[in-house]
Amino acid sequence: MMPPFAPQTPSQEFSGALPAATSLRDRQRASAQSRRPAAGKRIRAGRALYLTVNIAVLIFLLAPIAIVVVFALNPTPFIQFPPVGVSLRWFQKFFAARDFMHALVFSLEVAMLTTACATLLGGCAALAIARGNLPGARIVLAVMLSPLMLPAILTGLALFQAYVLLDVGRPLWGLVAGHTLVTIPYVVRTTLAVLHNFDLRLEEAARNLGASPGRTFFEVTLPLVKPGVLAGAIFAFIVSFDQFPVSLFLVSPGNETLPITLFNYLKFDLDGTIGAASVVSILLAFLVVLALDRTVGLRAYVKL
Repeated sequence: MMPPFAPQTPSQEFSGALPAATSLRDRQRASAQSRRPAAGKRIRAGRALYLTVNIAVLIFLLAPIAIVVVFALNPTPFIQFPPVGVSLRWFQKFFAARDFMHALVFSLEVAMLTTACATLLGGCAALAIARGNLPGARIVLAVMLSPLMLPAILTGLALFQAYVLLDVGRPLWGLVAGHTLVTIPYVVRTTLAVLHNFDLRLEEAARNLGASPGRTFFEVTLPLVKPGVLAGAIFAFIVSFDQFPVSLFLVSPGNETLPITLFNYLKFDLDGTIGAASVVSILLAFLVVLALDRTVGLRAYVKL
């Protein structure tokens, strides 16, 4: 005969459900712990892939520079890898050659003049486009940036034909004008990038405090847009110093830039002097950025 069913008290029901709930939590905790190693492995694999891709990109970008440096330091007059030794004979030949030194000084002069003109004109153009409420501002911006879309050799040819029609020859100002034309877009673009996030309330506050428009510009606007202007100036200097297509049409005999002198040198000889000149150009670009960082402090504007 079956014993009668005895009803359980609430405490007995809770004690009976407790092992089941505990076992469920244990299974969930065990499942979570089993998933953590898998998630950690995926994170580590993703990080390793990210580092690998970045290292590959850096190697791809720096490999040509490394080849140039090896060519400049190799004592043999041709590229040889692995190098048989280290020699400074090509640097001595480069700095001892009067043509190379004249071309280097002339390139620096043109690059500095171009940087000054491009920075002034490009900065003013960017301010006018962003703040001047110009009719057809997008068309003006497209025209200002058009030298970036056209091959530089076509720009040089067009300027050469214009100078021939005007019968002005190939003066220094013509070369600077050509370099300024192809470097202004860099200044305009970098300055507009800063003006895009410019807070107009700062200028309004200065005006409300009694500052004149000129004082507001030099003490409020210009310091805030300085990162974009300086970045554009750096690009303008580097592009002008290494500019070849435009200089090919606009230089005059006896006043040739360094890229043109190297091009003429390659017609008759190929040795480590080309590598030495290339290393000097790379170091000059690096020194320009370093000098601006020391004097102006570009690190403070990296986040912009």
